Amino acid sequence: MTYRISIDVGGTFTDMVLLDEKTGNIGTFKTITTPFDLTKGVLNDIKLAADNLGISISQLLNDTISIVHGTTATTNALIEGKTGKVGVITTKGFRDILHGREGGKEQPFNWKLDYPPAFVPRYLILPVSERINSEGEIEESLNEREVREAIKKFGKWNVDAISICLLWSFANPVHEKRIGQIIEEELPGIPYDCSHIVNPIIREYRRFIATVINSSLRKVIGKYMLNLENSLKKSGFKGNLFIITSSGGVLNSPELINKPILTLGSGPSMLPVASLYVATLERDRNDVIGVDMGGTSFDMAFVKNGEINLTQDAKINPSEVGGDKIGIATVDVDCVGAGGGSIAWIDPAGYLHVGPQSAGGDPGPACYGFGGIDPTVTDANLVLGYLNPEYFLGGKMKIYTRRAEEVIKNTIADKLNIDIIEGASRIYTIINYDMIVSLMDLAIRGGIDPRTTLLVGGGGAFGIHAADIAKGIGINEILLPKKAGVLSSYGGLISDIKQDFRATIFTTSNNFKFDVINKTLKDLENKAEDFLQRANISPENKSLKYFMEARYPYQVYDLNVALEEKRISEKNLSHIVKRFHETHLQYYACQDSQSHIEVTALRVSAIGKTPKPRLNGMYNKKKDEKNALKGKRKAYFRDMRNFIETSIYDGDKLEPGYNISGPAIVEEQITTIVIPPKSELQVTKYGNYFLKIS
Repeated sequence: MTYRISIDVGGTFTDMVLLDEKTGNIGTFKTITTPFDLTKGVLNDIKLAADNLGISISQLLNDTISIVHGTTATTNALIEGKTGKVGVITTKGFRDILHGREGGKEQPFNWKLDYPPAFVPRYLILPVSERINSEGEIEESLNEREVREAIKKFGKWNVDAISICLLWSFANPVHEKRIGQIIEEELPGIPYDCSHIVNPIIREYRRFIATVINSSLRKVIGKYMLNLENSLKKSGFKGNLFIITSSGGVLNSPELINKPILTLGSGPSMLPVASLYVATLERDRNDVIGVDMGGTSFDMAFVKNGEINLTQDAKINPSEVGGDKIGIATVDVDCVGAGGGSIAWIDPAGYLHVGPQSAGGDPGPACYGFGGIDPTVTDANLVLGYLNPEYFLGGKMKIYTRRAEEVIKNTIADKLNIDIIEGASRIYTIINYDMIVSLMDLAIRGGIDPRTTLLVGGGGAFGIHAADIAKGIGINEILLPKKAGVLSSYGGLISDIKQDFRATIFTTSNNFKFDVINKTLKDLENKAEDFLQRANISPENKSLKYFMEARYPYQVYDLNVALEEKRISEKNLSHIVKRFHETHLQYYACQDSQSHIEVTALRVSAIGKTPKPRLNGMYNKKKDEKNALKGKRKAYFRDMRNFIETSIYDGDKLEPGYNISGPAIVEEQITTIVIPPKSELQVTKYGNYFLKIS
C-alpha cells in the first residue's frame, strides 16, 4: 500500500484527506484543532485514519509517500502578536515607512478609528546613510560604521532576526548585500532578510512590511516545522513533507525555511484550486466561485478562465481597518467571520447579530459539551433539526441538544421575548444573510455575474446553508463535492509544486523597452527553472506561466495579464495591450482603448505537476434511493414556519444516479446537506452532489 495525505489545520477543525494510490479510494477525517499545539491535532487525525484502516500509526506513515500540510501557525502568530523580535536597518530619512504605511488611504474620513501601531516599534528601526536612485546608480556610499553601530545595538537588545530594507534596493542590491555581510561578521548566526530578495517590488511599504514579517516568522516557522518533522519521523514517516503556500501551490520544507511568509493563508489558498478541479471534472467549467464554510470563517474565492486570481492587498488581520498588509502576492480569498462556531449576540439597541467572534474548537459551541456558554450557528442548526446529535462527525463525537436549547433561550430568546425555535431560526437566517451579502460584494468587485458562474461549496457547515444562499444570490444550482467537508484539504492532494518569481520594471506601451523587458523575463525564467530543478521535477512535469502587471497612467492598482508567449515583440504587443483593456473592462466595467498602458512588473510562475487522484466515473443509472434512507425526523423550514417530516439519507450509501427530492437531509460523516421542499439533489457519476433549487 502507498498513501498520500493532505492535512489542513483550521480554526475549529483539523481536516485530513487520505488517498490510497493503489485503489484510488479517498478517506476523509476531521478532529478538533488543538490551538496550543497544532501538531497534536495533526497526529490525532493521522491516528483516526490509522484506526479506520485497522493498522498502526507507524505502519500508515511508513507507507505514506507524501504529506501536504496547510498550517495556521504563522497566521495565528501574526494575529496574536507572538512573533519574533525584529530589528530593521533602513535608509536615513525613511525610518517611518512602516508607521505611515500607504498614507491613510483606507477610510480617510473615518476620524473615529484609532491609528494602529506599527508592526515594528520605532526604536528597533535604525537608519543608516546610503542612497541609490531609481535607476540603480549610487548617489551616496554606504556608511559601514553606522551599520556596525546599529547591529551592535540589535545584539544588546536581543533581536531574533534583522531586516534590511533600503529604499531602491530592487534596482541595485549592492548595499543590502554588503549589510548582510557585516551582520555575518558582527552577529554570526543571527538570521537576516534583504528586501530585494523577499519582495523585489517598487512600492517601499509593501516591500518593507513583507521583509519584516518574514523575519518575524523565522523563529515561529522554524520551531513549528522542527516539531512537526520530528513528531512525524518518530511515528515512522519517511516520505516528503510539503507545505501549502499562499500562492496556491506547495513547497518542500527546506524551501520555506528562509521564506516563512509564503505560508500565510496556506489553507484557504487551496479553496480555488479544489473548486476549479471539481468544476472542470464535473461540468468542464473554468469560471468558478468557490466557498468554504468551516467552524470559524466563510472563505470565498473566484476563478476566471481557469486562472486563480492573486492579490497584493491581503492583510494580516482582514477585519482590522488600517492595519498592516502582508505585502506579497497571495491567492485572493475573501474571509468573513461566518462559520458554524460564530457566536450570536444582542447589541445594546436590542438587535441580534451573529459573528464575527467564534467559539472555535475550545470551548466550541455549547452543544459540544466542552464548557461553551455562548449560542452559535451550530447550536441553532442542532435545535432546528438539521444536525443529528448521534451522528456528528460520523458518530465519533456526541453533541447535546439540551445545552444548545439552554444557551439560545437564556442569551437570545428570553431577551427578545421569543421562543427557542424562533431564536434559532433567526440565528440561521442572519448568518445566511451575512454570507449572501459577502458573496454579492465579491461578485461586484470581481466583475462576476454569479448567475453565469458555477458555485462550488465546501466546508463542514456549508451544506446546511447552501439552499438559502443560492436563492439569495439568484442561482438555482450548487455543486457540493463529496469531500465538501474537507474541500481545502482536498485541494492539497491536487495542488502542484509552485513558486512565483517577480521583478519590478517600468515601461509604457507607446515607448516599449523590448530588450530590457525580454532580458528580465529571461532572468525570471532561469530562476524558475533552477527552482524546478531543485525540486527534482521531471521535464515532462515542468511548466512555466508568464504574466505582466500593468495599469493605465495615473492609476494606483495594477492588473495581471497573462502572456501567451515567452517574449514580447512588436508583433504581439498590440494583442497584449488589447487584452489589458478587456481585463480592465471585466474588472471595472470601463476601459480606455485609446490610452497607452504602463507596465510595472513581470512574473513567471514555475509549476511542477504532481499526480492527481484517480477518480473513476460511473454512468448514471436509475437507482432506488430507498437503499440509503436512514429514517425520518422533523426539521424546521422557515418558509413553512413549522417543523416538517424530513427524510434522512446516509451519504455513504448514495450512489451515482440517485435523485432525492426535498424536504430531505443527507448525512455525511463530516458534513450535512439540507434539501428544502421543492428542491432536488442529484448524485453525479463521480459521486458529487448537485443541489437544484426550486
